[in-house]
Amino acid sequence: MVPFEIDFGPLVPEHLSEIIVGIVLFLLVWAVMAWKVVPAFEKTYAERTAAIQGGIERAEAKQREAQDALDRYNAQLAGAREEAARIREDAKNQGSQIVAEMREQGTVDATRLREAAAAQITAERTQAVTELKNEIGGLATQLAGQIVGESLTDDERAKRSVDRFISELEGQTGRA
Repeated sequence: MVPFEIDFGPLVPEHLSEIIVGIVLFLLVWAVMAWKVVPAFEKTYAERTAAIQGGIERAEAKQREAQDALDRYNAQLAGAREEAARIREDAKNQGSQIVAEMREQGTVDATRLREAAAAQITAERTQAVTELKNEIGGLATQLAGQIVGESLTDDERAKRSVDRFISELEGQTGRA
């Protein structure tokens, strides 16, 4: 009695010829797979690997291009900011210069206007004094004529009397 016996059923070949045919068919299937199927799989695998690798390389190239473009943009932006700061500084300096020129021109104009006004005032004063002398002279001549009782129509005599009268008046205002 065999304590333990295994029954493989229909899987166990009964004849040696079945084993040999099985081995030959296995080798034939293995050869077809090795010559036809595996190379096709390898080719497809290589193509897909190349496509994926190419896609990765293209993506990396695009990423480098984008980074380069970003760097150029940042450099241009920095240049534009520097130029804007320079333009602002130039405008500020020009504004200060214009303000200084306008102040100087205003000072010159004010001085010129002041001098012109002073000259006009002096001319008007001289004219007013002359008119007042003539008026005072006329009034003084009439008054003197009434006081003296004679007509002072002689222009030379009237002029001397008026000049003397004005000189006396100026002397009195100079002392007071």
